[in-house]
Amino acid sequence: MTGARALLRTLTATATAGLVLLGGALAPAYAAAPNTEAATTRPDGCRAPAPQAPGTSVLHSMTSQGIERTYQLHLPPNYTPRRAWPVVLAFHGRGNTGAGTEEFSKLSTLPAVVAYPNGVIGTGDGDRQAWQGAPYEAPGVDDVAFTSDLLDTLENKLCVDQRRVYATGKSNGAGFIGLLACRMADRIAAIAPVAGAFYPATGQDCRPSRPVPVIDFHGTGDVTIPYAGDADRGLPAIPDWVGAWAQRNDCAKRVRDRVTEPDITVSRWVGCDKGAEVRHVAVTGGGHTWPGADSYSGGGYTTQTIEAHQVLWEFLHRYRLPRTATR
Repeated sequence: MTGARALLRTLTATATAGLVLLGGALAPAYAAAPNTEAATTRPDGCRAPAPQAPGTSVLHSMTSQGIERTYQLHLPPNYTPRRAWPVVLAFHGRGNTGAGTEEFSKLSTLPAVVAYPNGVIGTGDGDRQAWQGAPYEAPGVDDVAFTSDLLDTLENKLCVDQRRVYATGKSNGAGFIGLLACRMADRIAAIAPVAGAFYPATGQDCRPSRPVPVIDFHGTGDVTIPYAGDADRGLPAIPDWVGAWAQRNDCAKRVRDRVTEPDITVSRWVGCDKGAEVRHVAVTGGGHTWPGADSYSGGGYTTQTIEAHQVLWEFLHRYRLPRTATR
């Protein structure tokens, strides 16, 4: 717990305001972000009853581009249509599922509506679900369009804040949210890839309509998606991928890296256009895993000195889309 607090202090510019005393120990003040009418954009779903009981996770289906798609939906325990809730989209890795990602990520403990979409079975070995932009993607499937349709569906069913939509994901899913940041910056406020598989197609001709804040997590000992990159598969070195986003966001400088725990190094790019900061959390010796996971999330070492869901939320929840970006 001490290690997690140390990194949270480093990763949150307003640490004093962002933490509260809970049971004698510091805990993230998740409810600290203002939730006033002036700060939100309220969709039609604010006039609809909840499609499931608050505090539950339920598998839903929808049609997108003529294909039946599914997504696991979690509502926070205190969900009510009387307030507009932030949304977290969480994309699984290749061959995983939304339900599997919910189990190890702990994202459903956040004060947000969390949707875990399921990919379509792609190519390559095995019948494994995958996302657009990878060499094993499902041919002809437009997952960017599906994501847009999913957000439309959530806005129709739920009371959500269109200005506070965030995306995270693991591996292939993390690579895909890089593609979303390039193509849907008008609907995604900020992203948090974990152990990202950033194949070339996820970043080609990337011209986001606005600077997109990024916090990236990756283990230096990841043998599935190597930290140093893999030229044979077109995978960039992770520091190069993060640096490219800092360049897109026109960040003024990279501040000195900080070793916040024996296995955690945090890099930051600041002075970015529209305040769209870029951060990178490197896990020394970390595998292809989700930091803080208590169940299997991939091969290799899983750090317990930080909880990725807490750290990414402390970063993401500070950002909102400009009013001109929402529909």
